[in-house]
Amino acid sequence: MSDQIVFDRALLRRRRARAAALGPATFLIDRVAEDLAWRLSAVARRFEIAVDVGTPTDAVRRALRGNDNVGTLIATGAASGHAGAHPGAEGTPTQVVADEEALPFRDQTLDLVVSGLALQFVNDLPGTLLQIRHALKPDGLLLAALAGGNTLTELRQALAAAEAEIEGGASPRVAPFADVRDMGALLQWAGFALPVTDVDRLAVRCDSAFALMQDLRRMGATNALVERRRVPLRRATLLRAAEIYAGRFADTDGRVRATFEIVWLSGWAPHESQQRPLRPGAARARLADALGVREFSTGDKAGGAG
Repeated sequence: MSDQIVFDRALLRRRRARAAALGPATFLIDRVAEDLAWRLSAVARRFEIAVDVGTPTDAVRRALRGNDNVGTLIATGAASGHAGAHPGAEGTPTQVVADEEALPFRDQTLDLVVSGLALQFVNDLPGTLLQIRHALKPDGLLLAALAGGNTLTELRQALAAAEAEIEGGASPRVAPFADVRDMGALLQWAGFALPVTDVDRLAVRCDSAFALMQDLRRMGATNALVERRRVPLRRATLLRAAEIYAGRFADTDGRVRATFEIVWLSGWAPHESQQRPLRPGAARARLADALGVREFSTGDKAGGAG
């Protein structure tokens, strides 16, 4: 586990509350929720107790509503105006106020954990994954989506270039997101069986860099880094960043492109019924027989006596 504090979690909650008040931009989370429901529909299992960890809107819960795979679905989050656990029609909590870094679930109580675009803002992602794995029953499933390392690469480049040109140096403006190459190993470290990771890249077109920044504001996804610069960007720097963005990443119609990289994670809590790799020497068939070739012992040469 890591003690490094990268994100100001309290600020992130305030930014999300502001986004909700402004009228949220939901195109990305809605896309993720639809993909998550589709992926889950391919799993021939029913999950009686499921938890949605930290998804910033109700998009995942709406997408899974009526899904035959899922029974009771509980949402966790720090929604304003909520406190404690909120019971559903049969007394089962449907919303629990909790932070993704300190989940309140007992060991081996959940059948399914899902999460959409929340885990990229966790300071201790290994610790959160470990908590999730402990909370899952044997053969329980984690299915999560988080922003990947190439997300908003165009905006990073434009802001860094403008700050270096006008202010003599660049400061962190866009969060460091997950690298898919590390996620499989991280799932294994947390004790998940059959870990799978893959990437979905989405190109969004906006009228301008300023329109993109406004969308990010309405997504609650503006800068929440602890090491962020505390003074706003100068107007001249912002204007220059927009110019650089348009010069490098505009289409012929003048609209600009923005990349969102979605990293998908899935893994199962270990169970004896799951497939396991065979121990060395435990194979029941010889590779030579399967390939239809002659097998030579060590030291023999395929060309005959030598």
